[in-house]
Amino acid sequence: MRKLRVGLFGIGLDAYWPQFLGLKERLEGYLAKVAAKLERPGVEVVNVGLVDHPEGAFEAGAELRRADVDLIFLHVTTYALSSTVLPVVRRARVPVIVLNLAPEASIDYAAFNALGDRTRMTGDWLAHCSACPVPEIANVFLRSGIRFHQITGVLDDDPACWNEVDAWVEAARVAAAMDGNRLGLMGHYYGGMLDIQSDVTLQCATFGTHIEHLEVDELAARRAEVSDDEARARLLEFRGVFDVEPDCPEADLTEAARTAVALDRMVADHRLGSLAYFYKGTGNPANEAAIASIILGTSQLTGRGIPVAGEYEVKNVQAMKIMDLFGAGGSFTEYYAMDFKDDVVLMGHDGPGHIAIAEGKTKVRPLKVYHGKVGAGVSVEMSVKHGPVTLLSVIERQGGKLALLVAEGESVPGPILQIGNTNSRYRFACGAREFVNRWNAEGPAHHCAVGVGHISDRIAKLAELLDIECVRVV
Repeated sequence: MRKLRVGLFGIGLDAYWPQFLGLKERLEGYLAKVAAKLERPGVEVVNVGLVDHPEGAFEAGAELRRADVDLIFLHVTTYALSSTVLPVVRRARVPVIVLNLAPEASIDYAAFNALGDRTRMTGDWLAHCSACPVPEIANVFLRSGIRFHQITGVLDDDPACWNEVDAWVEAARVAAAMDGNRLGLMGHYYGGMLDIQSDVTLQCATFGTHIEHLEVDELAARRAEVSDDEARARLLEFRGVFDVEPDCPEADLTEAARTAVALDRMVADHRLGSLAYFYKGTGNPANEAAIASIILGTSQLTGRGIPVAGEYEVKNVQAMKIMDLFGAGGSFTEYYAMDFKDDVVLMGHDGPGHIAIAEGKTKVRPLKVYHGKVGAGVSVEMSVKHGPVTLLSVIERQGGKLALLVAEGESVPGPILQIGNTNSRYRFACGAREFVNRWNAEGPAHHCAVGVGHISDRIAKLAELLDIECVRVV
């Protein structure tokens, strides 16, 4: 993943500096505070300083373009001409966050009026008038087709303001990580599931994804190269990571261990950040064995930030990756049933689960049949941690554009179906019946990603940065 590069500049008016002693230095101090607040691991801040005249604006714009910034923060420190703003952002062609930040929550009117010197008073007022040029800037940005967003608040001691700044930085970090993420596609779509089929070019154009097409034959061939010692070592690891039920056949666990080792090598060699797969494997015992034994290895990958979606669900593995980059996890799920008595929706899926967001230790159970699929073997059973959750679906709109569909709910305790699959109970503020109607009305595929915490505000900001629609089901 590449580092997020955030551009930053402040604005002022050079005509003020000889008139009001110390004003420029005061405003530069405010800008330095903003720069310090933006600094964090994984983020490079490109601060081009205080821009106060058109010539400097063109130079600052060229510097931000050379730096290839992903996002620009414009700190409005005082009145400035829009002609000193437009050249900075026009060439970068990235979203702009306008920071309309007052240096204090309120002017000390008594102290201000007691200054006695009207020149000093005007200079002090100019240090507080960040709101003044924002309408002018917004007017020019709208007429120029420049995407921008506003944050209005106070430079210090304003948690709501800086939480919003953090949300924009986090959303931009996720957008930057999605840009160039290597998504492996192995096998083919599950036949007949028309809803999950996707325009892969559109995925690349929207998210910046790189697609790596893989063959199941490669996984089968790599399995044959795994030594018995390596398989035994992974089997020992399984027993530490999972709650392996005593009725799991040792032979099935060993097959899963062999596949997990081969899968890790395949993912590393292709530098994958995510994977979607499905393959019947019929007529080729080596391929069938590889796919039938893939669930434990893919669950481990998902748990360490390389989400894996079954049924070749391209759109949903994108949603899973987004959720994981936000630190929420992102487990593959779909409707299982509805419990009208408890007003919850039962959701889960066969295949890999996100073991890092499980409620307790993920169980491994033996299955004599994989429903609707070829083969048998061991599978995982887990529930998502109890507490707030967010559901995310990448949906493909009529007319050929992607959108993000998001809802917040709660994972709640209660009885689940002990069928060897991921399985959770979810409650929504609007009620189970209304949630299902509202979610379905947006036309998602029948799969979605679920993660822990409520992060719909950050997902909405990601959609803004990607210039796509975000629909919230509430």
